[in-house]
Amino acid sequence: MAARLHSPVLRPPEIVDLRQLAARDLEPLLAEETAAWLEELHWDFEKSADLVRRFVDLRALNGCALIEDGEVTGYLYYVIEDNKGLIGDLFVRRAWSSPEREAELLEWGVDAVMKTRPVNRIESQLMMLRHAPGFVIPRTDCASTYRRNFMYLDLERAALAEGRVRQPMYIEKWSDHYQEPAAQLIAAAYTGHVDSRVNDQYRSIPGARRFLYNIVQYPGCGSFYRPASFAAFEAATGRLCGISLASLVAPACGHITQICVSPVVRGTGIGYALLRQSLTTLRDMGCRSATLTVTSSNTGAVNLYLRTGFEIRRQFSAYVWERW
Repeated sequence: MAARLHSPVLRPPEIVDLRQLAARDLEPLLAEETAAWLEELHWDFEKSADLVRRFVDLRALNGCALIEDGEVTGYLYYVIEDNKGLIGDLFVRRAWSSPEREAELLEWGVDAVMKTRPVNRIESQLMMLRHAPGFVIPRTDCASTYRRNFMYLDLERAALAEGRVRQPMYIEKWSDHYQEPAAQLIAAAYTGHVDSRVNDQYRSIPGARRFLYNIVQYPGCGSFYRPASFAAFEAATGRLCGISLASLVAPACGHITQICVSPVVRGTGIGYALLRQSLTTLRDMGCRSATLTVTSSNTGAVNLYLRTGFEIRRQFSAYVWERW
């Protein structure tokens, strides 16, 4: 009699708290995620992965992991800042990638943050989601979605021609003592702007102050690169009227982390002059490419970047949950 063949019984996926795991359990996932960021976005994720390893081993990282047949196939982590939750990352390994797995992790994260008091707002910008258009986000009753562009520039091919500035001004290299007027500038520049709905730090001077501190101190958008960061000032008054801040996201790739001008000089060419200064400096320092992110509905900024030579390489969603 022929032997009866049995299909292996696979255990159903299980979601576990990250604090039940050690960094070594996440190693295959983190290695794959690091490779994906470099291949798809030209970003070196290794410093962020090291932070994940450190806090997981300290049992201090809020989040969850998806376990299937003894392997970590996906994870999510979040942080709490005062009354706001930030979903910092969500990644599912390619062999297991599906809308259902991404949605399951995101639902777990949103539910966990919503149970944390006194949190009343959640923000998330997850560039590595592969199936976001394919699933319904959790808690649609209190959620808003904003499309974002990830844009890429080949600095070795970019012309970066000098533009015409229709406002007397001068540009200085970034200095830390510009942080307070820069916070005031950001709060003014983003009043009523769509990005103030995506990131509530833009809505106030204290929030903008924290935003600038995070850019300089933490590697979420690369390592702050002071030589390619600049501030513009009105020639007549000496008042700060624009900033362009840059970071290094890989040894040969720069990133524009923030660029804005005051409402009174908008449309005068100062924004492009600042952007060009940052990009030419990055190129002179050996960068071969540059990236940035921008909200898709911010058509003025998107058109400026397209004219500069950037191209849209990826679209992703920024999610906000509030008033639940």
